Amino acid sequence: MKHWRLTILTALTLCVACSKGRVYHHYNHTPIAGWEKIDTLSYNVPPLAERGRYDTALGLRINSLFPFVSLTLIVEQTVFPSMKQQKDTINCKLVDGNGNFKGHGISSYQYRYPVSQMQLQRGDSLHITVRHDMRREILPGISDVGIALTKLD
Repeated sequence: MKHWRLTILTALTLCVACSKGRVYHHYNHTPIAGWEKIDTLSYNVPPLAERGRYDTALGLRINSLFPFVSLTLIVEQTVFPSMKQQKDTINCKLVDGNGNFKGHGISSYQYRYPVSQMQLQRGDSLHITVRHDMRREILPGISDVGIALTKLD
């Protein structure tokens, strides 16, 4: 019984340690057959408990059906109630010069890209949208796009 409790305590400690400072982390699924250019993904970050500097990061999961070496994404953030807006263009390099996927994984590859840092106040909430900005209207091979918000100080 003691061994079981120690295992649970260790697992809980690792979960807390790995998410230190993270206040929001959510992935939206896209149709694996193709993410359309007009399909904007939305994320709603609830009101923050503390003021401080926050880091926004973008997570991306793709498979080998993705036909390009890079991907351009537009990330728009609106802070409520101030209505402050920030728009960032993220150029995601997915494949190296030898044609190998740079992400982590075997048949599905995961990537993380920094987006921005913002000073936010207690009670602020965010509405974040992500869309692709590629010439091709429908992009196959993208399975999930995520947003993570982490408190820095």
